[in-house]
Amino acid sequence: MASSSSLPVPKLTKDNYRMWSIQMEALLGSLDVWDLVESRYAKAEGEKVNAEEHKELKKKEKKTLFTIYQGVDEADFELISTAQTLKEAWDRLKKAHEAIDKVKKIRLQSLTAQFEALNHGETNSIANYFSRVIAIAHQIRRNGAELEDAKINQKILRSLHPRYDFVAVAIQESKNVEEMTVDELLGSL
Repeated sequence: MASSSSLPVPKLTKDNYRMWSIQMEALLGSLDVWDLVESRYAKAEGEKVNAEEHKELKKKEKKTLFTIYQGVDEADFELISTAQTLKEAWDRLKKAHEAIDKVKKIRLQSLTAQFEALNHGETNSIANYFSRVIAIAHQIRRNGAELEDAKINQKILRSLHPRYDFVAVAIQESKNVEEMTVDELLGSL
C-alpha cells in the first residue's frame, strides 16, 4: 500500500457520512486496498495462502484501518476500535451514520409539517409570527434541507390573518417577493 500521507484523508462528521464514504472508497481504491474493506482476505478465504502472503495481507489491513482512523473523530474511533476486521469497522460506521440520517429525515418531516401548519392567529403579533416561522425554518436548515427565503416569504404571506390580505396583496404587487429577504418582508408589513 502506498503512503496515505500523500493524499489527504477526508474527515467524517455527523453530517457528511455519504460524501465521506464515497471519498474514502476512492482513496482506498487509489491505494489498492478497497478490496480489503469489501471482503476480508478474499484470496485467503478462497485459497490456501502461505504465511508470508497472510502476513502481508494482515499488514495491508492494519495500514488501511489506520487510514480510516485518521478520518474519524473520537466517538467514531471508539465505535470501531474494537472491531476484529476492517470490514467490521466499516460496517459499524455505516450502520451508525445511516441511523443518524434516518432520524434526521424523520425530524425533517416533522419540522416541514410544522412549518406548513403554521398560521398567523388573530391574537399573535406579526413579529411573534415571524419569529415562530423563522425558528422552524432555521431548524429545517440545520437538519440539512434547503429552504429559500422566497418560500418562507410565500408561506408568511399565504398564512397571514385575513385582516392583512390587502397588505399581502399590495406587497406581492409592488415588490418582487422571490428576491426579498425575510427581514425585508417583515419591514414591509
